[in-house]
Amino acid sequence: MAYADTRFLTRRRALSARLAGMRIDEMLVTNLIHVRYLSGFSGSQGALVLSKDLTAEIATDGRYSTQITEEVPDIPVVIERQSALALLRRIEGPRRVGFEADHVTVAQLERLQEACNEDVTLVPVSGAIEDLRLTKDNTERIRLAEVAELASTAFEELLAAGELAVGRSEREIAADLEYRMRRLGAERPSFDTIVASGPNSAKPHHTAGDRIIHRGDIVLIDFGAHARGFNSDMTRTVAMGEADDFTREIYDIVLRAQLAGIEAATPGRHLVDVDAAARSVIEEAGYGEFFVHSTGHGVGLELHERPAASQIAEGILEEHMSLTIEPGIYVPGRGGVRIEDTVLITQGPARIITPAGKELRVV
Repeated sequence: MAYADTRFLTRRRALSARLAGMRIDEMLVTNLIHVRYLSGFSGSQGALVLSKDLTAEIATDGRYSTQITEEVPDIPVVIERQSALALLRRIEGPRRVGFEADHVTVAQLERLQEACNEDVTLVPVSGAIEDLRLTKDNTERIRLAEVAELASTAFEELLAAGELAVGRSEREIAADLEYRMRRLGAERPSFDTIVASGPNSAKPHHTAGDRIIHRGDIVLIDFGAHARGFNSDMTRTVAMGEADDFTREIYDIVLRAQLAGIEAATPGRHLVDVDAAARSVIEEAGYGEFFVHSTGHGVGLELHERPAASQIAEGILEEHMSLTIEPGIYVPGRGGVRIEDTVLITQGPARIITPAGKELRVV
């Protein structure tokens, strides 16, 4: 006999309370990340309806008929290929039914409206589930720390094995790192691994290509693992064979900026101030124009999720949020450095969950 995980009931209860406050009778959830967040179902097709009274139904197609009963033992299941439409057709009005406005296209909305009974009104809802996901429960924090440790271990193993070496291509190194993450338990990378060498390191989101690594190159590696629904994200930058004065200079500046950002990441701190703490170090060193992205973002069921620490960020950090701290300097034609950790916000100093060392490594 399968037993329901009470975490999902707790989340549904919180959302139901929000629906009641918005005068929404039912909420149609079609974003698969949110279906998983509220139910535990990890299939690639499905939808969920939740009422303000906490009753729920979930639907998927026949491919997942066994999986869904194992993963979601506490919600009635409808097996139907057009899951969202099937759930809507079962709702009898008069009812106000919310839909995820940020995740439904115009064409999808038209099909949803056609499926509704005439006394059912669809109401756009934005951010209700995302707000709940901002803070991580204990299990989420454990999962995030586990997958971050996995990725960090894979990186350390890559270095120890000598696989990050002069004469190899960016693509080969990315493949080796992703292989090691899988060997350690990752289901897949969180994103396409970035290995940016030499002048490519000045491109913040360079795609690992065929460039061969040379002695004296800066190599920026941004990577993450995905396991049991959760993602990790970290960046380390190394020097190949030798580090010239330019490399050492910008590495030191970025490291000081990153440490300042981590120190600022405490409960009650405005997110814009976390960005400013890191950015000011780089600006004062004369490289402000070369820090071209925000300081950080949340990590969880999605790689990039709220909160965000940027120059235009709104909101305040709360205990149990996750956040990356990832300042960088990127000088076109010369190279770049980024150092990134994922942290969990605690009542004390932020807890770094990506433990690989951050000293400048010359390999």
